[in-house]
Amino acid sequence: MYLRMAISVLLLATTLAIADDFKWGSRNTSFDPAFPEQFRAPAQQSATELGTRTLADGLEVPWGIATLPSGEGFLVTERAGRLRHVTLDGRVSDPVDGVPEVYSRGQGGLLDVALSPDFDSDRLVYLTYAKPLGWRKSVTAAARGRINEELSALEDVSEIFVQNPPSTTSKHYGSRIVFDEEGYAFITTGEHSSGSERVLAQDLSTTYGKVVRLAPDGTVPADNPFVDTPDALPEIWSYGHRNIQGATVDQAGRLWTIEHGPRGGDELNRPQAGANYGWPVISYGINYIGTDIGEGIAVADGMEQPVYFWDPVIAPAGMSVHRGESFSEWNGDLLIGGLVARAVVRVDIGADGLVQGEERLLSGIGRVRDVEVLEDGSFVVLVEGDTGAVVHVTPGS
Repeated sequence: MYLRMAISVLLLATTLAIADDFKWGSRNTSFDPAFPEQFRAPAQQSATELGTRTLADGLEVPWGIATLPSGEGFLVTERAGRLRHVTLDGRVSDPVDGVPEVYSRGQGGLLDVALSPDFDSDRLVYLTYAKPLGWRKSVTAAARGRINEELSALEDVSEIFVQNPPSTTSKHYGSRIVFDEEGYAFITTGEHSSGSERVLAQDLSTTYGKVVRLAPDGTVPADNPFVDTPDALPEIWSYGHRNIQGATVDQAGRLWTIEHGPRGGDELNRPQAGANYGWPVISYGINYIGTDIGEGIAVADGMEQPVYFWDPVIAPAGMSVHRGESFSEWNGDLLIGGLVARAVVRVDIGADGLVQGEERLLSGIGRVRDVEVLEDGSFVVLVEGDTGAVVHVTPGS
């Protein structure tokens, strides 16, 4: 009798695992989550239908978008090195003059764009990009410039951050930039992917695989966690990251980031000052060839756990926290661009800061590179493809 019961329990567990994999996709690893809300939260389905309208298309690998005030539309980057003004009625400008030279190779190029928190008065635009350093070397960099009234040129452009050391690997630039309530800039980086470079995510003398915190002019805030640490770079906020391509600040002032795992192990994090997020010592993924990351562990003393992880990956890109009257039931949730998911991934964040549910929106729309929530709660997505597009999403069919 006990044998039959054991077999029944095993069969039930196997059936549930197969059903779960059918819903979410087959796993690459068998790591147990560190806490129940960390993995495969309940699937949700919103009652509100989504209406979509393509505002503009024909863009070449659009990467980042920023909303201009007063109904002026958007600034959109193209990875090849062009910044464009896209109006609400779909007009796409000629390339904006004054953009820094970029290293447009592999995953490099012109990447994110953000407006100054005081844009109405200072008209400053911030860009992140792969900076060429000769002999096929490059790094993640950030610069700012003042855009003219015609939105046709950047003036007085200056760098505020340059990653070090130079890399010959044109991968994993990270490269989102967001501002907190105090006006400080958080810039995310990657560790350039190669076996010899990924270990630098643990090295505080480099800005590989880090979140960097700076004043708007590029100076280092006095309260950064490693300001007084010998041999550590003072601009570092957190470390042990792989390739952070999404970042946002919520209404409580909390920074959220999302980074690519290898095979499995995409991570949603809430980076804290001075904290170590483990890469490449711990990971919920494996190498692309199927071998273990390091010792094949996902938990270690002194290293932070992600708020949530995915296996298989969604390949996360830009993200925003939702706020506004449209889709108000989502307020406080994260809307994340999925490159492999080919959807907008909505993550329901509870009052305790843990993940309560997950939903795939606009499934099949294409590789979603960025998501920008507008003041009314509607949102726009950047979609890669043969002709990249800016798509406006509103309630209704």
